[in-house]
Amino acid sequence: MEAESWANFSETSDSEGCLDDLNDEENFYASGDIPKLQFRKDVSKARWIDDLEMAEVVERKGGMWTSTGIVRRGKIYCSIEETLFLAEIGALHLLDEDNTPFPLKYIYNKVQEKKNGFSWESFEAYKHLKALGYVVGRHGIPWTMKTDSSAQDSTDVNERVNGESRESFIITEMFRGMDINEVRPLFDVYPPNSKFKKSSPGTPCFILCLTSVHPPSKQEIEELERCCHGCPLKFCNVDHGRVSFFSFNRLELPTLP
Repeated sequence: MEAESWANFSETSDSEGCLDDLNDEENFYASGDIPKLQFRKDVSKARWIDDLEMAEVVERKGGMWTSTGIVRRGKIYCSIEETLFLAEIGALHLLDEDNTPFPLKYIYNKVQEKKNGFSWESFEAYKHLKALGYVVGRHGIPWTMKTDSSAQDSTDVNERVNGESRESFIITEMFRGMDINEVRPLFDVYPPNSKFKKSSPGTPCFILCLTSVHPPSKQEIEELERCCHGCPLKFCNVDHGRVSFFSFNRLELPTLP
C-alpha cells in the first residue's frame, strides 16, 4: 500500500479551484491561525440544546443553510462543529436564555467536552474542508427525513431530533466496538456545488476518517471499506493544528522468479 498526499491546505493548489465556491463562508482562516471576530450585516441566530448536543436555528440569514445543518420538521439543527465554524466567521450568534450571544469561549468549551466522540481534532478537519469549499456532514446522519403531514407538538419534534442524536452516538460506538483502533468514519464529504440539495445530496465524493498518530493497517482499511459500502475513503491526521489528508492505493506487486 502506498500513501498518497492529498489536499494539504498550505501546499496544494486545491484551494485555488474551490475558493470561488465559498459564497457566505468566504471569510475563513487557515488552520492554526488565531480566529478574529468577523462582522457581518446578516447574522443568523441559534440556541444550544444540551439534551440534543445541537443548536436549533431560530433565525436564518444568508445562503449557507442550503448545505449546513440537518432539517427536522421544518427546523434546522447544527452540530457543534457547524455551530463553531459559523460563529468563528461571524455568520451565527449562539444565544442564551436572555437572547445574549455566548462568547466563542463557550462554544470552544463545548468542543472540548468531546461528547458523542467529537473532539477538537475533528473540528480542525471540518474547518479545513469547509475552507476549501466542500459540503460536509456527519457520517451516516441524513440531511433531512421524510415525515408525514400530520400536526405534532414540539415535544414530538424534539424526540425525533433527539433520536437522530442518539443514532449518531450509536454509529460512533458501533465503529469503536470493531477491531479498529482509533480510526472511524467521521464526515460525508461532497464536492463544492452551489446546487446542492439536502433532500437529494447524492453519493459523497469520499468519507473522511480521523486517525491517530499511526496510519491505519491494511486490515483496518479493508474493514472500513466494507462498512462504508465501497465509498472512497480519505484519512485525516491533525498534529498541533496542522491538518494532513491522505489516501491509500491498492498495488499488486509482481511475483519474483
